Amino acid sequence: MNQESSPLLPSHTNEYLTFTLGREEYGMPILNVQEIRGYDAVTRLVDTPEFIKGIVRLRGLIVPIIDMRIKFNLAKVEYNDLTVVIIIGVAGRIVGIAVDGVSDVIALGATQIKPAPEFDSSIDTNYVTGVGIVEDRILILVDLEELVMSRDMELVN
Repeated sequence: MNQESSPLLPSHTNEYLTFTLGREEYGMPILNVQEIRGYDAVTRLVDTPEFIKGIVRLRGLIVPIIDMRIKFNLAKVEYNDLTVVIIIGVAGRIVGIAVDGVSDVIALGATQIKPAPEFDSSIDTNYVTGVGIVEDRILILVDLEELVMSRDMELVN
């Protein structure tokens, strides 16, 4: 049997790390994920947007931590033992994003990904690449490059 191809993961699938914010489930390309850490205290920076919780030192790098609940205009949550920070690398930047929890890694084929729904201009879908459908689950797929390269993120390099 050919070891290079797996019947469980056809070559036209992409893997996504799934995470939760409140009751919603999101997905991001697993290839951008560098590590998952527990939420630790951050050093707060003055005069930064509210969604930038602060910075941490990670193996000699200064990494900004973004609270995704605030960034996505969701209800605030108390940080607890389940809160994690996903360290991602996108467009030459290393950023940590605080989420309520990490679920699993899911492979999605092209037929399982639908375009992001269109809303009126009052709802910002700039950070959504599409919607993933897995059995009875709906995953909101996050556009990490758009998130990290957005105008309000120019504050962090």
